Amino acid sequence: MTAWLNKVADSDVWWSFKSSWLTVAAAVATLLIILISFLSPVLAPHTPFDPATLSLSDGLKPPVLLSPDGEWAFPLGTDDQGRDVLSSIMYGTRLSLIVGFASVLVAMVLGIALGLVSGYVGGTTDAVIMRIADVQLTFPAILVALLIDGIVRGLTSVKQHDEIAVFVIVGAIGLSFWVQYARTVRGSVLVEKNKEYVQAARVIGLSPVLIMVRHVLPNVTGPVLVIATLNLGLAIISEATLSFLGVGLPSTQPSLGTLIRIGNELLQSGEWWITVFPGITLASLVLAVNLLGAGLAVPLVRWLRRRWPAWSVAAAGALADAALLGLMWLPIGFGPTLAVRALEGV
Repeated sequence: MTAWLNKVADSDVWWSFKSSWLTVAAAVATLLIILISFLSPVLAPHTPFDPATLSLSDGLKPPVLLSPDGEWAFPLGTDDQGRDVLSSIMYGTRLSLIVGFASVLVAMVLGIALGLVSGYVGGTTDAVIMRIADVQLTFPAILVALLIDGIVRGLTSVKQHDEIAVFVIVGAIGLSFWVQYARTVRGSVLVEKNKEYVQAARVIGLSPVLIMVRHVLPNVTGPVLVIATLNLGLAIISEATLSFLGVGLPSTQPSLGTLIRIGNELLQSGEWWITVFPGITLASLVLAVNLLGAGLAVPLVRWLRRRWPAWSVAAAGALADAALLGLMWLPIGFGPTLAVRALEGV
């Protein structure tokens, strides 16, 4: 364990991380938000979604520091149901993070599987999967998620949908993000499948599935990590957008997007704090995650380039895909040759 920690401390990735104050600040902010949200059952002053603890007489109290009518028991005020806004934000952030992480995991699993099959099998299978990916890229991710959620709503009752809302939203967002992973993994597999260790595995009679899972997969996961660090913030924003539109999580399981939607209904009557504070929390969370992902992406790709040169092209291609899709700016530092090779694979 000590040797591994020393190896990490001596790596360029760690050096690049600690030398950038912006990345360090983003990491601290992200970690702090995650800790507070997942410890909300312990840290939150109230349990905002337990009807037994609510009182309508506490409804619409303003923030304590901005109005003499506020109470210290509700530092950020309350909503129309008497729920503490601070406690609601803590619980809602936890749910937003769970949906974000789960959505990225679903997209990774689906994208890696399809990318492996597409790159290794090739031929008609490759053409079909990539054409489906190209078609999906013509639609914004939020529209794909809306379509999937609409199909599920049409097949289930309102009560059934509310019970499985978290799983539906995770699946909808995950299915709208798999293309980047599949394209990146496919590019890496096209390089790896012609190498000697794969040829040797074929000679000794290993099945294609075993070769893909045991031998090829470990060597193509590097670029996927780059995309995952950039997709988390986008997944959180997508969930908040769907919830704000009323097709995401129900009011009984409110995320940050649901809290913003609830507060938006009262915004015109002057109760601004119900939507502003969750909005600030959402913006801070996504900004911290994106800055952390962007700060780690460049040193990670440089490390991959030195250790596994074939990965650098795929990882740079992943960053190029992300930049073209508006997820981040394309970092400079790969050199013109690598940049051209990355864009040629897009």
